[in-house]
Amino acid sequence: MLTVSTVNVNGLRAAAKKGYLEWLDATEADVVCLQEVRAEPGQLTDEVREPDGWHVVHAHSSVKGRSGVSLLSRTAPDAVRIGFGAEEFELSGRYVEMELPGVVVASLYLPSGDVDTPRQDEKDRFMTEFLPYLVELREKSAADGREVVVCGDWNIAHREADLKNWKTNQKSSGFLPGERAWMDRVFESGYVDVMRKLHPDVTGPYTWWSYRGKAFDVDSGWRIDYQISTEGLAERAVTAVVERAATYAERWSDHAPVTVRYED
Repeated sequence: MLTVSTVNVNGLRAAAKKGYLEWLDATEADVVCLQEVRAEPGQLTDEVREPDGWHVVHAHSSVKGRSGVSLLSRTAPDAVRIGFGAEEFELSGRYVEMELPGVVVASLYLPSGDVDTPRQDEKDRFMTEFLPYLVELREKSAADGREVVVCGDWNIAHREADLKNWKTNQKSSGFLPGERAWMDRVFESGYVDVMRKLHPDVTGPYTWWSYRGKAFDVDSGWRIDYQISTEGLAERAVTAVVERAATYAERWSDHAPVTVRYED
């Protein structure tokens, strides 16, 4: 059995003060994937940087205060990789993976983008570079006898059911036709949206809500945090839940953890 949890922490130092450490202490996950850590290891306290009982790898951005992804595993990894071979993004703190027995687990923070700006151009370049790597990773891992799960903030709502106000967001980054088509190609290449596989006919469940207004209270959110796995691992998924906070005051990020349990 393998339980994997992924969450955009929206700044790990801030999250640690709001309830992240308590959540980590209580989780039953075997692997935890973090995004938007926004801190170098030396800026973190010992209990946040290297929590007891976990093997940790941090991939921070060369731009201070930006991005950053981490992986925490209860089992020591066989190997670790930071970046996916694209020179522009090698030090961007957007991708890290570890090889564990029978599986490769990755933490991804795909750029958010902003229509008609250089940020959207960066997002498009990232997607162009990343898809061939996903294909390569699946093929290489299969040859090694491993499945793959890429967890994280993909910053794209794939379907209309993945965001509350889809009609008014059709020209917004995160729900652009080209971005959604790119997600189609990800799934056509041999990967599966695990949450949607287990919950095919529901709206959401959303994973991100703006801090502005009452988005959280009225559940006006986006589903942009995914566990996307190879087909063999997806077949082993038995539960997939969004750990939505009970109240606005109990949130320690503007995202919620997405936790999936896989069985043999």
